[in-house]
Amino acid sequence: MRPTMWGLLGLLALMPLSAMGETAYVTDNLRLGLHLAPDTSDRAFQYLDSGQAMEILTRDRNYANVRLPNATEGWVKAAYLVDDKPAKLIVAEITAERDALIVELEETKQAFAAPAATIEALRNDALAFDANLAEAQGRIVELQDQNAGLQGLEEKYRGSLPISWVAGAIGVCLLAGLLLGMWWVDRRSRIRHGGIRIY
Repeated sequence: MRPTMWGLLGLLALMPLSAMGETAYVTDNLRLGLHLAPDTSDRAFQYLDSGQAMEILTRDRNYANVRLPNATEGWVKAAYLVDDKPAKLIVAEITAERDALIVELEETKQAFAAPAATIEALRNDALAFDANLAEAQGRIVELQDQNAGLQGLEEKYRGSLPISWVAGAIGVCLLAGLLLGMWWVDRRSRIRHGGIRIY
C-alpha cells in the first residue's frame, strides 16, 4: 500500500474518536404539516409549530382530522399529537407569567414609593417628637425640683420680711426720729428761753 493510503486509513480510524467528544441535543422544534388529503400524501398547505392547539374532529391510528382556532381544517399524522402541553409552551407561559409578575412588582414598588417616603418622614418626625418630649420631661423634673426648693424656702421664711423692706423701714424710722428729735430740742429750747430761738 502506498503511504498516502495508510494516512487516509489512519485518519478514517481516528474520526469516530473525534465524534465521540461532541455533545448533541434532540431538537424540540417540530413543524408538522397540515394536509388536505386524509392520508397526508399531498403537499402540506400549512406547517404547524410545536405547541399549536387544535380540535380533533376524527382520529384513527395514523391520521387525525383537526380544526385550528382560526377554523382551518386539515389532516395531520396522529403520532405527533399529544394531550399534554409541550415543554416549549409551558416554558413560554411561565416566562410570560414571570415577566408579568416582574412588571407588577415594579409597579407596586413605584405605587408604594411615595407612601413609604411619607411613612419614613412621619417616623423621623415621631423620633424628633420623642426627643423633644424627653427633653421637656427632663425640664419639668428640673422645674419641679426648683419649685420644691422654693417651697422649702417659703416655709422657712414664712413670717419674715424681705431685707429691702426692713432696711427701708429702718431708714424711715431713723429719718422720722431725727426730725422728731430736732423738733423736740427746738421746742424745749423755746420753752426754756421764753419762745426765742437761740441758734
